[in-house]
Amino acid sequence: MVEMRRRSLVVLGSAIGLGVVGAGVVAVFGGRGPAEADGRSRAGADTRMARVLGAKQPERFVGIVVLDRRLRGRGVGGSVEALVEESRAVGGGDTVVRFGLGASLFEGAEVQSPRQLKVMPSFAGDLLDPAQSHGDLLVRVAGEDAGQVRKAVARVKAVANQAGWTVRWGIDGFRAENRVEGGRGLARNPFHFTEGFGNPETEQEVADRAVVREGQGEPDWAVGGSYHVVRVIRFATELWDKDSVPEQERIMGRRRDGKWLDGTPTAEQPNFAADPKGRRTPLDSHVRLAAPDRRNPPPLVRRSYSYDRGYGDTGIVFSCFQRDLAKGFEAVQKRLAGEALAKYVLTTGGGYFFVPPPGDAWVDALALA
Repeated sequence: MVEMRRRSLVVLGSAIGLGVVGAGVVAVFGGRGPAEADGRSRAGADTRMARVLGAKQPERFVGIVVLDRRLRGRGVGGSVEALVEESRAVGGGDTVVRFGLGASLFEGAEVQSPRQLKVMPSFAGDLLDPAQSHGDLLVRVAGEDAGQVRKAVARVKAVANQAGWTVRWGIDGFRAENRVEGGRGLARNPFHFTEGFGNPETEQEVADRAVVREGQGEPDWAVGGSYHVVRVIRFATELWDKDSVPEQERIMGRRRDGKWLDGTPTAEQPNFAADPKGRRTPLDSHVRLAAPDRRNPPPLVRRSYSYDRGYGDTGIVFSCFQRDLAKGFEAVQKRLAGEALAKYVLTTGGGYFFVPPPGDAWVDALALA
């Protein structure tokens, strides 16, 4: 039965980029599972997962589709297997498709879920729309061509509908001025600031922050995966643009181009401890609260996108990956309570998801549930 399901992966792989390289889709979950049964090193597995997370450079465009199982009475195995069997080719060009598993996917399943996976809580200042939050399965379509990404998203929705899934919510994003500098993927957000300087430079550093290890109490199938946080954050751009650039920079704690307010070179880390009263970098500035000790950055990797849904609804699809939610995103988010930026932003949706490791161990685990 397992072998039949593995053969079915060819269908899913050609449909949504899992395990095979098709004419139009780049595979991102291929080969062995986290046990590295073919003898490849842990470093090799880390490198492959880091690339799944976009370690070199995030794609320019993204389309996120979050699905729910239509028949809640069925186990997770039946739902995933149905999606495998009914899927068809999706994508084109360099389009890449990746998955995130929601906590609700494991309801009623016999398979052990990732230890920290849960429904994303509401943090201070959030106004989460239930219809735009959470979900069973996140499908992330990304690429360099906006038209190809849109076509792939439409096909994913059609495939999901045929396979017994419904679309819960979705959003499209883009990275303005997307580029790599000093090994880091940078982009400009709707507040005109360049972001991404806090990310690590190398694939191994990405893996060290973001990839789940053995010994964390996770189920075997989840070792080598990553916890994915998605937050749809609306920006009050009209209000923001009324402030002077120097005031905006004080709120952020950096110059628009990424330079530090205290004169520290962009590529280096400032010593906030030498400015205890916040005369140079305000104590309530975004970057100072998010990472008060820049020499020991938060253990997460950011991969955010801007969005523009028209009628003044602009902002970012905040996205980050980590091996530990409590030490990564949640620790940062708690520190941000009371930041000066709060009156300009509003989180309206998103969720917690788990990106499974390269290989097919996770599919086998779900299929047997």
